[in-house]
Amino acid sequence: MATWQDFVEEAPRVSEIFQRRHAATGNLCLLATVRADGSPRISPIEPRVFEGRLLLVGMPHTTKFADLARDGRFCLHTATADPHVGDGDVKLFGAVRNDQDRALHQRFADALFAENGFDLRGQEFDPFYVAELSSASSVTIDDGELTITIWKPGQGERVVRKS
Repeated sequence: MATWQDFVEEAPRVSEIFQRRHAATGNLCLLATVRADGSPRISPIEPRVFEGRLLLVGMPHTTKFADLARDGRFCLHTATADPHVGDGDVKLFGAVRNDQDRALHQRFADALFAENGFDLRGQEFDPFYVAELSSASSVTIDDGELTITIWKPGQGERVVRKS
């Protein structure tokens, strides 16, 4: 598993596409989790990168967070409506850990308030999920070719092109 910072350093192409697509959709992504019966669930989420961490935080007591509490594995996908993936597309795979550092929570709430006026200052965050990444991939169309970039921790990026 790798931290967000490790990912950015080891996978510059994939992380740049993720950050660009994430910003373009107003931070909206799709989160895949595992339901209690083992079937998949897809939910919208607005992950944030804060202090070198990828955070999956949001409204408490939702089914997606119940899924993550039971089984921390996830896939995070940049939301796209373009069937030609002109701006690229990224999937991040990993697992979450619930970080209960209250000082971190308050710094995050302060930053969120400064960013968009959404006031969670003084609130308890439980859960406060920090993502650790096990792999990632991106898809782009480059010069008419489908370009798939695959990253795994410690292995850098590998590019596969398909005509």
